[in-house]
Amino acid sequence: MKYDVILFDADDTLFDYGMAESQALLNAFVHFGLPTGAEDYAASYKEINSALWKDLEQGRMTSAVLRVERFNRLFAAHRLELDPEAFSTAYLKFLGEGTYLIQGAVELCGALAECRLAVITNGIKDVQTARIAGSPLSDTFEQIIISEETGFQKPETGIFDYAFDKLSLTDKTKVLMVGDSLTSDIQGGINYGIDTCWFNPLAKAGIPGIQPTYEIRDLAELVEIAGIGKSG
Repeated sequence: MKYDVILFDADDTLFDYGMAESQALLNAFVHFGLPTGAEDYAASYKEINSALWKDLEQGRMTSAVLRVERFNRLFAAHRLELDPEAFSTAYLKFLGEGTYLIQGAVELCGALAECRLAVITNGIKDVQTARIAGSPLSDTFEQIIISEETGFQKPETGIFDYAFDKLSLTDKTKVLMVGDSLTSDIQGGINYGIDTCWFNPLAKAGIPGIQPTYEIRDLAELVEIAGIGKSG
């Protein structure tokens, strides 16, 4: 077996974040009396949210501020008279109920039973713990490492130090980081000196200077990369 430990990103690697986000937005707008709000403002929300998450990755934003600021900006842009904090609370509750999985995630984790599996995510603690606990993968991971708890976020090395400590790891050559984000998951793994696997189902273009060890289109490809059934 080539890797003893697989560190998974959560959103858009094992969990279908896009589906969870869409449903949570719909439910939140309906809750606040705007049944067409998700349809009307989803594109604008995603643009604002994406920019703020990039700020988070680069240390310019905390998750505590992000969770409300994205709705502050959205409602200001569209002159919506809604309370951003109350809306955020409702949205996060609905998001935590979104346990949708990427196709093949359950089968993959079953096939990797010989490995130690953990999650390392920049997501919001209450949301991520609820989604994982409510999913078929609830008993799959040895540790769930969430940036809010560590004080660091991917791609910072501090979150990997935290994960290695929690998992009592010392040998970086036996650890593989798997994720969909080049700037967060893959750059984070590179910064820490561990091998990386870019899950890229849509065949997106790469980013110059960020070179993953592996690239896959389907989660099932990870079984061979992990060296399951092979000695050594």
